[in-house]
Amino acid sequence: MVEEVAQRPSRDPLPTAADVDRAAALLEPVIDPTPLQRASRLSDLTGLDVWLKREDLTPVRSYKARGAYTVLAGLTDEQRARGVTCASAGNHAQGVAFACARAGVRATIFLPRTTPRQKRDRVAALGGAMVEVVIAGEGYDDAAVAALDFAAASGATVIPAFDHPGIVAGQGTVAAEILRQAGSLGWRPDALVLPVGGAGLLAGCLSVLGERAPGIKVVAAEPSGAASLAAAIEVGGPVDLGTIDQFVDGAAVKRVGDLTYAVVDAARLRVDLSTVAVPEGLICVEMLDLYQVDGIIAEPAGALAPAALRLGGLGLEQGSRVVVVVSGGNNDVSRYADIVERALVHEGLKHYFLVEFPQEPGALRRFLDEVLGPDDDITLFEYTKRNNRETGPALVGIEMQHRDDLEGLLARMAASKLRVERVSPDSPLFGFVVD
Repeated sequence: MVEEVAQRPSRDPLPTAADVDRAAALLEPVIDPTPLQRASRLSDLTGLDVWLKREDLTPVRSYKARGAYTVLAGLTDEQRARGVTCASAGNHAQGVAFACARAGVRATIFLPRTTPRQKRDRVAALGGAMVEVVIAGEGYDDAAVAALDFAAASGATVIPAFDHPGIVAGQGTVAAEILRQAGSLGWRPDALVLPVGGAGLLAGCLSVLGERAPGIKVVAAEPSGAASLAAAIEVGGPVDLGTIDQFVDGAAVKRVGDLTYAVVDAARLRVDLSTVAVPEGLICVEMLDLYQVDGIIAEPAGALAPAALRLGGLGLEQGSRVVVVVSGGNNDVSRYADIVERALVHEGLKHYFLVEFPQEPGALRRFLDEVLGPDDDITLFEYTKRNNRETGPALVGIEMQHRDDLEGLLARMAASKLRVERVSPDSPLFGFVVD
């Protein structure tokens, strides 16, 4: 029989601020409070007084260890003796590994083969002798099945990523720290912006804010390709989205938790809660600004909440004090080429075209001289297939200095004798260019 740390039945009380306080007491000797730092760049950009809650500076570079340790601390002696297990492709695995090493509980953690070696090594290093890492399956779903099979055979307790009272209470310590840190500076936040995947962090923070900061504005930021909380609110309960965009892997969840949704739904009576869908390209823009301007390495989910501020229209008055949670910094360096590409496309600085060139001398030279602007740069040029003797199509990527330069480029293309088709970001062909 699989023993999973079960969600609390709906008839039982939802997690409260007192539960968060108990979690904070458990965490105090294990995890130091993360800094609350003013963000000058975002403040100047938005006209708000923006502060960053730096959860990327925990020992596991995300907030995930808070909930994992809280759950482990609540296990019975029998459960501790049988050990725990989980499946994850990222931060949850690292949080569980760290918590197990500190709590002295053995864990078997299942990672899919797609998990980068850097993350595999990090999980092993954090867990030390208390953790065994098992590579299973091609994706998360395969790893999850392997973890459940292992639990059934061994009696290990499954630690869920978000849908459990202990996870919610542990993640809620983020909000408790924010209120305490802001209070020591003599102010209370007007608003919090939080990233949302399964909604464990949001539920935990609302458990505190609903009691201790009623009326505060809370913005729940979701990736536009995986807005599972907004979908749940629309229909009145968790719903499976089906296909989602996996780019923001730390927040790409098809369905929010049953418990976490119940907490969020109840808290909507006490806080001013809204959701916002953030385009993946804008998240990439913010990731680069965090890195290049602020010196902060953020993963896509870590930049999700800061990126939401760039959208505007969040109902925040100018000068409002806003705390934004930078939820994680576990970004693989190999992803930066893709991140730069997505950012350029989002900002309208990079475009792709299918161009049919006549098979005659000087055709490419005329394209360079008569169609391209003086500051335009060809970043990709690939012949796809020669259809006949007269023409040959090519996939051409063009990067420009200013997004307004596109209008002139399109006009020159229309005036040329070339047949040109613009490749829209919504086109399936675009997936061959940007992974």
